[in-house]
Amino acid sequence: MTPRPQAGRGCDRYRNRAQLVLVAAVVMTAALVPLALAYLQLGYGASVPVDDDPVRDVTDTLERALVDAADGVPDSYAWSDRGAAVDTVRQRLRPTLSTLNRSRLDDDTALAVTYNASRASRWASADCPGGPGRAFGPCRADRGVVVQERAGETHVLAVAVDVRVSSPAAERRGTAVVTHAIRS
Repeated sequence: MTPRPQAGRGCDRYRNRAQLVLVAAVVMTAALVPLALAYLQLGYGASVPVDDDPVRDVTDTLERALVDAADGVPDSYAWSDRGAAVDTVRQRLRPTLSTLNRSRLDDDTALAVTYNASRASRWASADCPGGPGRAFGPCRADRGVVVQERAGETHVLAVAVDVRVSSPAAERRGTAVVTHAIRS
């Protein structure tokens, strides 16, 4: 059993030690606050995950726009009028592409999105829906837009685009095929 300090000199020693610890904590905090602020202002990037995939960003945007652009196409265009259907889809996508092409100019980065006709043709050849139980006609790629004949009507299936991101530091390129989910 340790003896308890009596009032007087023993208590002063513990009180002085507590005050010394408190002063040391205040000094340490005062020194660490400016360091923490400097760290946050410098924005140490290694610990911050950056999701910078312009192709995926463009794909996400075009998926939503393609739903609207393809709306009503089967009811309005027979298979024999598929060229006019493609014209309509491209016209309806024009505002979205214009917005995308202007979207990153503020931070010295340029985003360019253009149709990729050859990639659309490859997709139409390799990925056109069909098979047993489906009475679908052929797929055709026209100026980057893939359409398919279904019951004599033109259905929009996909759009193929090239994406180029240019900045003073680097240039990145990618290709995407944006599919339109329709009831098959």
